Amino acid sequence: MVETGCFNKLKVIREVDFGVYLEGGSEGGILLPKPEVPEGTRLGDRLQVFVYLDSDDMPVATLRRPRVQLGQFASLKVVDVNRVGAFLDWGLPKDLFLPFNEQLKPLTIGDYVTVYVYMDNSNRIAATAKLEKHLDPDAVFTQGQLVELLVIRPTEIGYQVIIDNRALGLLHRQDIHRPVRPGQRLPGFIKQVRDEDGKIDVMLEKPGYARVDPLAQQVLKYLQSRDGFCPLGDKSDPEAIRELFGVSKKAYKMAIGQLMKAGHIRQDAEGIHLLG
Repeated sequence: MVETGCFNKLKVIREVDFGVYLEGGSEGGILLPKPEVPEGTRLGDRLQVFVYLDSDDMPVATLRRPRVQLGQFASLKVVDVNRVGAFLDWGLPKDLFLPFNEQLKPLTIGDYVTVYVYMDNSNRIAATAKLEKHLDPDAVFTQGQLVELLVIRPTEIGYQVIIDNRALGLLHRQDIHRPVRPGQRLPGFIKQVRDEDGKIDVMLEKPGYARVDPLAQQVLKYLQSRDGFCPLGDKSDPEAIRELFGVSKKAYKMAIGQLMKAGHIRQDAEGIHLLG
């Protein structure tokens, strides 16, 4: 069965002057336009294609990779607005429709908006900015779990994010040690799931001592390249630590603590020194 709005692996069943038709199940043949047909394609070959609806609401295939698929969230640019809604650039010839009644605020061309892609009552692919109703209230995460984050919007204390395309989370400002912007996708970790309200905090570094090893190696390489000395110790200014190593003071203290325990460095009032 062909899934509209998703990638499908479909067999070539017919060649025509303007492309090839792919096996479409209940949809019948699905056209892959000639400019996109790979050279050397033959009857019976299977192609990995994305299936969407053209301007006549007929299924059509493409080898292009859209920025989002059915059932996913993404931040997309508004490329047109008319009396029925907004249209978003999702990387395909036909723009993605965001109806007025699925918007949270009026949009203008050039805006970016975070949306969820769904199939409307007319079986057309559409977008909505009303995200919460498409999240999974039963999603379960564990502390330290590696996840994918989609940054949605800034808040007074950090950034709201979507976790693994399933749940809302918060990336606190004190846990951000590199540039972050709305619409960005990046790996992260579950910091905690609060017992009192079930809300989820995330961070960009792995919580606890498990995140220390790469940083400890980074500190060692720095010492080796600077005659075995670094002026930053566990009482140094957090901004100086962030500027030099791109991490929080807490993470840095854990790293040098690990190195001292392993006998690689010593610390005094001047900073840290490489041993051996």
